[in-house]
Amino acid sequence: MGGVYWLLHQNLVGHREWVRVAAVSPDGKLIASGSNDHTIRIWEIATKECKVELREHDHVVECVSWAPEGCTAHINEAIQAENPRAAKSDGPFLVSGSRDKTIKVYDVSTGSCIISLIGHDNWVRQAIFHPSGKMIVSCADDKTLRVWDFKNRRCT
Repeated sequence: MGGVYWLLHQNLVGHREWVRVAAVSPDGKLIASGSNDHTIRIWEIATKECKVELREHDHVVECVSWAPEGCTAHINEAIQAENPRAAKSDGPFLVSGSRDKTIKVYDVSTGSCIISLIGHDNWVRQAIFHPSGKMIVSCADDKTLRVWDFKNRRCT
C-alpha cells in the first residue's frame, strides 16, 4: 500500500506508428519524438500541440538529440559554408539518426533539414552533438562509431 503512484501529466498523440524515442529540449519547452512512421514530431509542452512534423527520413527514426546552446554559431557557420546567402538562425536545432543510414540536422524554428550526413553502412542507432558544438558523434549497426565534422559534411 505504501507504493509511489504517478499521475499522467500529458498525453501527446499524433504519430501513426510506434514512438521509439523522445528528447526534451534544453530549455524544457519542447519535446522531439521519433517514430516507426519515419517522422519526427516537435511538441510544445505548454500547449500539448505538435508544432512541426519533420519528414526527411525514409525509414524508422532511431534517435533524436537536441543541440546544446553552444552549437548555434557552429551550425550557422556550416549552413553558410554551403550557402553564403543563408540567413542565420537561433534554432533550436535537432539531430536525428535513422534506419535509412543517414543523420539529419534540423532547424526546428523553420522545420527544415539543414544538414544531411551520409556514410554509415547500416542503421544509425545514436547521433549526438559533441559539447564543443563542432562535431556530431554517431554509432550504427555497421559496427562503427563516427565523429562528423558537420561543417565540411565528412567523417573526421
